[in-house]
Amino acid sequence: MDKVLEVKKIYFGYDEKYILENINLNIYKGDFLGIVGPNGSAKSTLLKIMLGILKPQKGSVSLLDLPIEKFNQWGKIGYISQRVRDFNSAFPATVEEVVGANLYTQMGFLKFFNAKHKEKIKEVLEVVNMSNYQKHLIGNLSGGQQQRVFIARTLISNPEIIFMDEPLIGVDVQSQEQFYGLMEKLNKELGITLIMVSHDIGVITNRANRVACVGNKQVFVHSSQDFNEQEYIKEVYGENSSLLNHRH
Repeated sequence: MDKVLEVKKIYFGYDEKYILENINLNIYKGDFLGIVGPNGSAKSTLLKIMLGILKPQKGSVSLLDLPIEKFNQWGKIGYISQRVRDFNSAFPATVEEVVGANLYTQMGFLKFFNAKHKEKIKEVLEVVNMSNYQKHLIGNLSGGQQQRVFIARTLISNPEIIFMDEPLIGVDVQSQEQFYGLMEKLNKELGITLIMVSHDIGVITNRANRVACVGNKQVFVHSSQDFNEQEYIKEVYGENSSLLNHRH
């Protein structure tokens, strides 16, 4: 299997106090990796280290066979955050304009979309089932619809890997189901590697093929089948925890 990301012997902390110690993690092409753990366990921190946003005190990160410090192929990387929660609904932009924003790096600002650009925008909106909303204002959409638009914006550059930091916060249950259906399509049909931080253990273990559990300064990686065993839950969440408590 082709390795697309390697985290090797990572130590990270603040004020000489480590919150992650000796972390080793390999991610392979076509993986759907869920990152889970208690609140404050450094899940998002681990994601930011993978992306080179945070620099560890020790250890190394390689992304698509390049040291993260030298990585410059950011068009191959997608990132989806908790945008729905923070998004300004009064922002006066259409779905087409939001999705096409990533094209400005190719065409330059103050230029208009040509036929090729518009066809690409239409194509990615069809992937996320939002083609009927191309001319709608982004602020008039529901949280789930907005998130699908942001996914389309990520897809415009044909990413090989998509990183997601709790993208379903503020999204209703029905839209969450649609989101996971879309993720399955991106992963299995388009071959995109997915790395997703989630607080919803019960759901992510049913969707991802591998799970990285962050806790007690460590990261334990299992297949999602193995992770469903109670001993792995107890390992990080404590003796009284139950996987059922995390299901909707």
